Amino acid sequence: MIDYVWLIPLFPLVSFLLLIIFGKKIREGSSVLSIFFVFLSFICAVLVLIERLSTVPVKHKWVWLRAGDIDISFGFEVTALGALMLFIVTLVSLLVHVYSKGYMKGEERLPTFYAYLGLFTFAMLGLVISPNLLQLYIFWELVGLGSFLLIGFYFFKEEAKAAAKKAFIMTRIGDVGLFIGMILIFWHAGSFEYDAIFRAIHTGDLTPTMITITAILIFIGAMGKSGQFPLHTWLPDAMEGPTPVSALIHAATMVAAGVYLVATMFPLFSASAVAMQTVAIVGAFTAIFAASIGLVQTDIKRVLAYSTVSQLGYMMLALGSAGYVAGVFHLTTHAFFKALLFLAAGSVIHAVHTQNINKMGGLQKKMKVTAALFLIGTLAISGVPLLSGFFSKDEILAATWMNGNYVLFILAVIAAFLTAFYMFRLYFLVFTGEAKTKEDVHESPRIMTYPMIVLGVLAVVAGYINTPWFGTFLGDWLTKDVAFKVQEAHGPVWIMIVATLVSLAGIALAYFIYGKKSIARDWAGGEEAPLYKILKEKYYVDELYNMTVIPITKGIAHVLRLFEVYVVEGIAILIGSLVKGMSGVGSRLQNGNVQVYGTVTAVSLAVLFIILLYTGGDLR
Repeated sequence: MIDYVWLIPLFPLVSFLLLIIFGKKIREGSSVLSIFFVFLSFICAVLVLIERLSTVPVKHKWVWLRAGDIDISFGFEVTALGALMLFIVTLVSLLVHVYSKGYMKGEERLPTFYAYLGLFTFAMLGLVISPNLLQLYIFWELVGLGSFLLIGFYFFKEEAKAAAKKAFIMTRIGDVGLFIGMILIFWHAGSFEYDAIFRAIHTGDLTPTMITITAILIFIGAMGKSGQFPLHTWLPDAMEGPTPVSALIHAATMVAAGVYLVATMFPLFSASAVAMQTVAIVGAFTAIFAASIGLVQTDIKRVLAYSTVSQLGYMMLALGSAGYVAGVFHLTTHAFFKALLFLAAGSVIHAVHTQNINKMGGLQKKMKVTAALFLIGTLAISGVPLLSGFFSKDEILAATWMNGNYVLFILAVIAAFLTAFYMFRLYFLVFTGEAKTKEDVHESPRIMTYPMIVLGVLAVVAGYINTPWFGTFLGDWLTKDVAFKVQEAHGPVWIMIVATLVSLAGIALAYFIYGKKSIARDWAGGEEAPLYKILKEKYYVDELYNMTVIPITKGIAHVLRLFEVYVVEGIAILIGSLVKGMSGVGSRLQNGNVQVYGTVTAVSLAVLFIILLYTGGDLR
């Protein structure tokens, strides 16, 4: 089946094309058609995963362009990481497709919505099986296009249009870094192929300095896609898209692409201590930075968005601390519990028709299934023992400590406390207490709850694929065929104990403030406190960009426009005028008058004679 892995991205592409062409004719049937093709992709991904468990990496490529000794090819490659990602992406995409059939019911542009989902899924799957940086970059940009279309799906809303443009522009900033790094690698290694790049590291074609430069440039690209500080601001605003889109983007596709890129290029990063430390520092800072903002958000989807930014920071911290397995492990568990949380949030929004958590409350009485599943997701992301997030987050903390990043370890522990606190703040405000909505609240239909149940089960059991008690299957499989060194994931038991106590402390504090309400909500100064205002305004990062980056960019654009209008176009006009003038002179000379021809010939000979006299007959 691995030899036919190209079918996995092909099916969503076919779905996209059919819906673009025939979508208006089939309308309600568009959901069934789209689900069918994604289901085929999922079945193929499962077969590929099963086959890849017992085989070595498979790679097929065909020459696309040839210039001298340089071949630029396209094809596919199935590594252990790639097979795992194929499974995760197709599974989450399938569940989101099914869920959307209920959530988007009655939507006039339903075929367009499913077409965009197909395009987005195709792009991510194509990225995962790419055997080289150039092909990855092409699909990387297609992922950006898909996110732009989905985030801006409600284009009649100004907020949605602004969010789509912001996501497109912010991620393009990172993409410039990726593009430059890719070109520099090609310049020195002579190839875009991963194996050729990694060989160039050992042969010295990529010098230590160039390794550091290219690794950091590639990481800038990953920062944009995975919402790492300071390129994170697009991700919370992406909540303007439909909730199923948020689940797909924030769980297994776009934001995962940056982490996947760093993991794929791990041999390059691990060859530079500076690059690794950069990744770890940015990841740790992003984790605690985003978690602190999540403390005061009142939009249910934005709380989850900032939790995504924070969890992606954890993954980068793991990779930067040589915790390759820990980073990929958390990417896997996060895909399940974050998709669950977003779909459960969509279920709530579907029932109460608001995203403001201060207008919710008491929903566990009327939405028991949604409440139970949201609780499972909240427990998992908080790192409560025996759930998936507990195992993967513990491995990240262990990798960080054992790599000697003690300060970053402390930041990660604080972020874990904040995560548990703000996630249970969210749970208590939404599902406990007195109901604040006047809506006739009822549980979502089964077409929406069944996908959530599947994710709920995975959020519980997924962590057991890489635990020391049940066999470190995932880590052993991922590192079986790699040539780079990874940090031992399972650290001292005290780290697990500390992580557990910190998470439970965050849950307890949230319970006493928002559940039992024995501690006043304004115990730290309330909304008038300076720190609250800073967090509410997200550290004024957007305002800083509006005052600095945007005016500077507009100024540069204005100067370039003037240069183009008055210099580039001026030169073009001048050349055109000169050619036109000379042609006019030539046409007047070519008038059929023999006397004019004789005069021109005589003058030309005279000029030539003068030149010969002046140069002494040497025209060299």
